[in-house]
Amino acid sequence: MPSKPAPIKKAAKKEPAKKEEEKAPEPAPEPEPAPAEAAPAPAEEAAPAPAEGEAAPAPEAAPADAAAPAADGPAEAPAEAAAPAADGPAEAPAEAAAPAADGPAEAPAEAAAPAAEGTAEAPAEAAAPAAEGSPEAPAVADAPAPAADEAAPAAESETPAEGEAAPEEPKPPTPPPPPPKEPTSAPLDLFVEDKNDTSVTIIWSQPEVIGVSGLDGYTIEICKEGTEDWKAVNEDLQKSCRYVIKNQTTGDRLKIRVVAVNEGGRSPPVALPEPVLVKEVADRPKVRLPRFLRQRYVAHVGDKINLTIPFTGKPKPVVSWTKNGEPLDTKRVNIRSTDRDSILFIRAAERDDSGVYEMSVKVEDFEDKASLTLQIVELPGPPASVKIADVWGFNVALEWTAPKDNGNTEITGYTIQKADKKTGEWFTVLEHYHRLNATISDLIMGNTYKFRVFSENKCGISEDATVTKDEAKIQKTGIDYKPPEYKEHDFTEAPKFTTNLSDRATTVGYSTKLLCSVRGSPKPKIEWMKNQMIIGDDPKFRQICVQGICSLEIRKPGNFDGGVYTCRAKNDHGEAIVSCKLEVKQPINPDAEKK
Repeated sequence: MPSKPAPIKKAAKKEPAKKEEEKAPEPAPEPEPAPAEAAPAPAEEAAPAPAEGEAAPAPEAAPADAAAPAADGPAEAPAEAAAPAADGPAEAPAEAAAPAADGPAEAPAEAAAPAAEGTAEAPAEAAAPAAEGSPEAPAVADAPAPAADEAAPAAESETPAEGEAAPEEPKPPTPPPPPPKEPTSAPLDLFVEDKNDTSVTIIWSQPEVIGVSGLDGYTIEICKEGTEDWKAVNEDLQKSCRYVIKNQTTGDRLKIRVVAVNEGGRSPPVALPEPVLVKEVADRPKVRLPRFLRQRYVAHVGDKINLTIPFTGKPKPVVSWTKNGEPLDTKRVNIRSTDRDSILFIRAAERDDSGVYEMSVKVEDFEDKASLTLQIVELPGPPASVKIADVWGFNVALEWTAPKDNGNTEITGYTIQKADKKTGEWFTVLEHYHRLNATISDLIMGNTYKFRVFSENKCGISEDATVTKDEAKIQKTGIDYKPPEYKEHDFTEAPKFTTNLSDRATTVGYSTKLLCSVRGSPKPKIEWMKNQMIIGDDPKFRQICVQGICSLEIRKPGNFDGGVYTCRAKNDHGEAIVSCKLEVKQPINPDAEKK
């Protein structure tokens, strides 16, 4: 904090200000300009106004705002610079509002404040900024300004008195400049995905470093081998990481590179290590014969044949067909080939279309083959001959030979039929018969028979049959039939009870039944007895015997119907007896017990 200036001896009232300038000390070396943000000195520390008749004191140091002119804007004279003193008029010198020569400056309020009491003449040097190089510049302008760090604490620690101006607020800090826009790093992993005779397909990966500017797209550039004339092949930036370079000349060798583009500019390029030959990549041909064609393919005469055999290979393989080692008859067989498969088509198959067909696909020096066997079949012909080999009793022996035409497939069996000469109707005797001879039996004596044989293959039975030229007649012969004598089995048996009677108990008035079973041959006679007395035809008892089951029903027995009951079975071979006890109880009368 700057010290107060020392008082100066009084001078004559009418002595001009020039004498005060002569008494001022020599100017000190120019100090470094104080920062603009330095706080102004408080009003109490400003130089006191001289009393009447006294010379103005020379300040030791003026505030930075009062001594150093502002570099930029116009000088703004504060209202306080021209304000009169509180108790008496004051003459504001012209120098108090004069702007600095080097630049505008803002005079602080404290520099032009009038004295608190009494009339005083504010010296021009105290309020006006010094003009550099001006002869009228006072010595105060050359005084060193206090450092900003010395003035700032004073402004913070001391509160300005009433009537004094408040210190200026600090300005907000200036934001840092935006970072410069930079291009991305080079794209990665560039390689050729596919190519053919007129185009090349490339793919790549995006750059590892993209930055804040983002990625706008890619530029694909090419040039022929041996030159450096790079040309972009895409008019607009390519967004995806795949591009097809089209409309190229077959046989050219192209150098290819890719550049990433954003607001920062072009990235370093990524290029293929070797030039690319514009020519379709040769891929070994391969015939992919379907599973059902790996075995013999059988079709009937008249069927439509449509066989598709796929294959692979690049460029498009050359397809050729042969049948049994010879070129195909294009009038009978049509071949249609595409880039991926070949079709063998026959509108209506014939027996002559059977054979081994071979398909060959060739790409440059590479070749692959596959063969399929086509068999066109139909119904077989009848057996070549059928004859009656022998006749005996009720039997006829037949023999025949295989058919001359088997329908282009093996014979699976034969069907034999017979017909009686009287009726002429054919009846099947044997079918699916595999041998070339058979014996027909169970023929009727006195009848005459004819026989015929059909051939059979996987297509079915032959339409025609071969009939025997001769007939087989079953002769009648004298036969004396004597039936065999059989000894009759003796089934006679004495009676035997298989189920015995069981003891029973019943109540007076409630019917009951006794049961048993007996066997014997001849059928035994059944008798029921009560206490060794034959019951006979007593209506109180009902006797039944069916299929060896014997029953005796006692209807509403009384007190005297209890006793021993016996069943006796008797035939010519013996008899058998079985007995049981029957107890007849009195009913319980609850009322009688109470009495």
